[in-house]
Amino acid sequence: MVERGILSRYDFRRPGVKLMYGLVILIIALMVVSMLYPIFVTLFNGLKTNAAVNSFPPTFFPDGWHWRNYREGWQFFDMPLYLRNTLLIFGGNAMVIFVVLGAAAFSLSHLRVPYKRAVTTFFLMTLFIPPTTYIIPNFVNIKELGLMNSFWAFWLPAGANAFYLLLLKTFMDGIHHELFEAARMDGASDWRCFSRIALPLSVPIYSTLAIFIFSTAWNDWFWPSLIMHKSTMYPLSTAIYKYVIGARQLDLNIRFAILSIVMIPPIAVFLLFQRFIMRGLQLGSVKG
Repeated sequence: MVERGILSRYDFRRPGVKLMYGLVILIIALMVVSMLYPIFVTLFNGLKTNAAVNSFPPTFFPDGWHWRNYREGWQFFDMPLYLRNTLLIFGGNAMVIFVVLGAAAFSLSHLRVPYKRAVTTFFLMTLFIPPTTYIIPNFVNIKELGLMNSFWAFWLPAGANAFYLLLLKTFMDGIHHELFEAARMDGASDWRCFSRIALPLSVPIYSTLAIFIFSTAWNDWFWPSLIMHKSTMYPLSTAIYKYVIGARQLDLNIRFAILSIVMIPPIAVFLLFQRFIMRGLQLGSVKG
């Protein structure tokens, strides 16, 4: 027997259903093409000569594969330094979110916290506030704390992400209370219940958060541009904006090669771990 989907074979016998189904497939195909086109343009332009990139009418495929563009792009500026800064930001953000927000989600889910519902509602209400409104208060706080040109300017705000708290709390709500009650009967403290029971059981949602945290640390350039005034402290995205996008004497093919190098890691991470993203979102979704 063939498993039935949203539409059965009997539904496809109706002309209106066939028409709408074909229209939906066409819209999805156009969306896929519109998303993949800039990616392939960047990759192919990074393999062309500078004259081919500036030619008119432009060509989509390169006439030759000039791999030396990537070597010149890698040597154009100190990419390993900025890559290290980006990985430090990602590692610190992940550690703060895993410990601070994980403990907060565990407390709101399984501990007797005063005004638990009010605290949860307050954090959820912050999701409706545009993130751009946080920039000035966060900048003032970071400056008054003396954390300018410091990675702590990234790590501390990471511990107040309401969306990640929502995912963690909703996931931990699904862990049975009997596990923690049995552990407490054996003399386990609340911290031991969190570190020895809740954390291992929350590996799926933590894997999903790690991918989101990596994507944010890799792509964010505006906030680092505000708080990082030393060139040696720039993450990769800020360095690309300042030294590549705004460069006047850099050939376009080398510029596209640099952008291709920067673009490949997040795409590879998503393709390798996309099943964890979908599974984590399903596990962290609101349960009925």
